[in-house]
Amino acid sequence: MNYDSRKELYQEMIIEHNKKPRNFRKMEGATHTAEGYNPLCGDHLMVYLHINGSGTIDDISFEGDGCAISRASASLMTSSLKGKTLHEASVLFEQFHSLIKGELKPEKDSNILGKLTVFSGVWHFPTRVKCASLCWHTMRGAIEHKTTVSTE
Repeated sequence: MNYDSRKELYQEMIIEHNKKPRNFRKMEGATHTAEGYNPLCGDHLMVYLHINGSGTIDDISFEGDGCAISRASASLMTSSLKGKTLHEASVLFEQFHSLIKGELKPEKDSNILGKLTVFSGVWHFPTRVKCASLCWHTMRGAIEHKTTVSTE
């Protein structure tokens, strides 16, 4: 896929997931929760997970306010992590983080990111990297039993 096609897909998917975010709800009975905040742009969200005894993410959701990139990233993250083991979630976290920093090139580097590759151009906009990564850091914080996460 060339740069222009990827840019168009990126814009369409960001708009779609911002307007109709998947898994946007407070989860009752969550086993892990954390609050995330990005003081640079005001993005603020809660991430809820239900992790079963074998270490699989049975359910994941989020709620909060944020820019289009933040909401779309959280929507795609929750869709991507549902049903994954904690190990798989950690691998996705690392690959996504490398992607948005411009270190992982999805067209050349092996990865399991799937639709998350639409964020491959975020590294061109350094202030947006924290918007895209807030939900991921908050998810990781929830797993590590941290109650709040900041991108400062």
